[in-house]
Amino acid sequence: MRILAVSDLHYRLPHYDWLTRVAADHDALAIVGDLADVASAVPHPVQTVVLDRYLRDLAGRTRVLASSGNHDLDGPGEHGEQGASWLRGAAADGLHVDGASVDVGGTRFTVCPWWDGPVTRQAVADQLAAAAVDRPERWVWLYHSPPAGTVLCRDGRREFPDHDLAGWIEEHRPDVVLCGHIHQAPWVEGGSWHARVGDTWVFNAGKQVGPVPAHITLDLDAGTADWFGVYESGSVAL
Repeated sequence: MRILAVSDLHYRLPHYDWLTRVAADHDALAIVGDLADVASAVPHPVQTVVLDRYLRDLAGRTRVLASSGNHDLDGPGEHGEQGASWLRGAAADGLHVDGASVDVGGTRFTVCPWWDGPVTRQAVADQLAAAAVDRPERWVWLYHSPPAGTVLCRDGRREFPDHDLAGWIEEHRPDVVLCGHIHQAPWVEGGSWHARVGDTWVFNAGKQVGPVPAHITLDLDAGTADWFGVYESGSVAL
């Protein structure tokens, strides 16, 4: 089971083009939030049309898992809290998005949405509790924000801890959590692209310029994780 993990592409189309070239070399592609970019000159509704086409193209090459981040939100749902309705609408065979849990061989992937308040937070809590039932040999989460208590929260000036995620990890003890959100975490002093919460490995590939996105390749059968950054790279044994 080889997983290619990226996050925070922020509508950088050369990065999506690179993914289309390499996706078929992996058993799964995990895009962990902020597919779009609210600061872009391209209107958000236009971005989501283009991203929908990329996601469907990628799903024709490998299994795709895509979770929302704060830049992907496109309006309140019936509960009045923000969500990424365009991403949920993109769900298809081989394309698993917010709210999904899917088993691939002996690995369960749970794709968590960005939550905006108590209603959507409870939906994530319920999703994780349901996915914990009869869990298979390995369990991997996609969740955009990194957990509190890890160096993945550091941007060089301050920390942005997600205490809820840290609590859910402690409760359910997944094998791997794929995050993003803090672009600088792998490069700042005291930061990193990987961390541990108990027995759980947590990864944040970071965000970089250039034609190739920062990315992590996990080989769950070999027990390795390899990170590629623009000027450096690294590996850990799981």
